[in-house]
Amino acid sequence: MTTSRHQVSLGDAPPFIEAGPHACGATHRGGRPANEDAILVTKLEGAILLAVADGLGGHADGEVASRIAIDTLREVLEKEYCSGAQDEMVETLLRQAHLLVHTRIRRETASGRAGMGTTLVSAIVRDGTAVIANTGDSRATIVGRDVQAVTKDHSLVQGLVDQGEITPGAARAHPLRHIVTKALGLEYGVDWYRTMLHQGDMLVLSSDGFHDFVTDADLVEAKARRRCSEVVQALLTRALATSQDNVSLVVCRRPPGSAPRE
Repeated sequence: MTTSRHQVSLGDAPPFIEAGPHACGATHRGGRPANEDAILVTKLEGAILLAVADGLGGHADGEVASRIAIDTLREVLEKEYCSGAQDEMVETLLRQAHLLVHTRIRRETASGRAGMGTTLVSAIVRDGTAVIANTGDSRATIVGRDVQAVTKDHSLVQGLVDQGEITPGAARAHPLRHIVTKALGLEYGVDWYRTMLHQGDMLVLSSDGFHDFVTDADLVEAKARRRCSEVVQALLTRALATSQDNVSLVVCRRPPGSAPRE
């Protein structure tokens, strides 16, 4: 697929959301009339909570679904998380939050919002370790010396890749690439991951309106910028040059001197 560059002003973007000097995010409506994405970047006790949700079901419904996801995730983790929690407990809390999002959206659909749903990729980063939960085709990626995908999409084209019917490169341009096989409120499912962040590594959570339109080289180049907000601004600008979708990303760098949990 050939994509043409177009200019989208950052002037109507909301302010960047920061949680200290090492975590920052932004979301933009891009080429759409409204923004159905929502993001979360906030501090917990000794940790940072991050998330990206991409709403499904059309303008108003998508906005409602992604906002339910972010508000519910924040509610559960701010109430239940404590710094001494083991990774298994963190996984359980993220799973509980994803399930509660699903339940609440289903309740909304029962009241007349049929077809509403959302992706949700969420992460808790602490002591150089990230525990990540994912539903749908929003993604978590680690940018270090190279770029490594952490999550696997719940999508039709990912299924075709897994079956060997198409290549990962072909998946980026496939006409059915936006069809998800799991989404909160529609078809429940959640995968979880635990990964280390080495010194200088950067964790990126993103919606498909971002990661379908930036290259590994773009990610590595942006990582070299000094401030986390500068990284986000550079990547947001790059994605908006070609993406016609909503564009959302959250970036978290490993704080200097922190060591991964054993």
